[in-house]
Amino acid sequence: MPKIELLQGDCLELMKDLPDGSIDLTVTSPPYDNLRTYEGSLDWNENIWKQVLEQLYRVTKEGGVVVWVVNDATVNGSKTGTSFKQALYAKEIGFNLHDTMIYMKPNFSAVGALQTRYAPVFEYMFVWCKNKLNTFNPIKDRKCKTAGEKKSGTLRNPDGAMVKKRGVEGWVQPEYGQRFNIWKITPESRGSDHPAPFPYQLAHDHIISWSNEGDTVLDPFLGSGTTGVACKNLNRNFIGIELNSKYFEIAKERIEKGTVVKERITEEITEGITEEKAQLGFDFS
Repeated sequence: MPKIELLQGDCLELMKDLPDGSIDLTVTSPPYDNLRTYEGSLDWNENIWKQVLEQLYRVTKEGGVVVWVVNDATVNGSKTGTSFKQALYAKEIGFNLHDTMIYMKPNFSAVGALQTRYAPVFEYMFVWCKNKLNTFNPIKDRKCKTAGEKKSGTLRNPDGAMVKKRGVEGWVQPEYGQRFNIWKITPESRGSDHPAPFPYQLAHDHIISWSNEGDTVLDPFLGSGTTGVACKNLNRNFIGIELNSKYFEIAKERIEKGTVVKERITEEITEGITEEKAQLGFDFS
């Protein structure tokens, strides 16, 4: 059984008690500017998120990863750009910006009119790594349109010319290939009584991608506990921190029960794959 540790209080204070280099992976979604009030418990500004990132860098192991799922508010007609500031500050304090992934939703759900812009249907998923990456378990669930066809090994030179790779004679295209870095996932319902519940599939897929069984995963913004539920189901040790006492009790109950709100990945990703294989991140190669 994985070790589950749930802490109620300010993550800035509680993370100070975590040893240096003790966390393999952080999967979290911090407050998005001031888009949610969180029952009056939100105190979030640049000074605070910088301290949070500094603590995350300290507690992350060499080769460990932080997945930071975030979006920006629109103020006076302009996006704040806070997410980009956070990504650049993470680099400034020592993280590598390993990838900028996209969490794409199938429907428009944000507050606001559409008279001046297209409907926002995505959020950023910044993947930061502390030096050289330790773990990557790629999910292979992207159905290949040319499955079974023989492919040649070619690459593109800086001048644009296509040349054959040395020592590569070609291969047969498998039925399923490695997923791209835009993930189409249906948001979790509001059944958890939290204003911004984290999609289980999102947490699940990042956990299997960037960690192994027995690793320790942190979520300093626990919310309704989705990351903890996924860790319990995937045999990862977990540390969760939540400031709001109401949300903490919701998370505690969900994690104890291992409750998963039923969701689905959109058909574009899972077409032709059984639910079991999709959830396990089955290697189809």
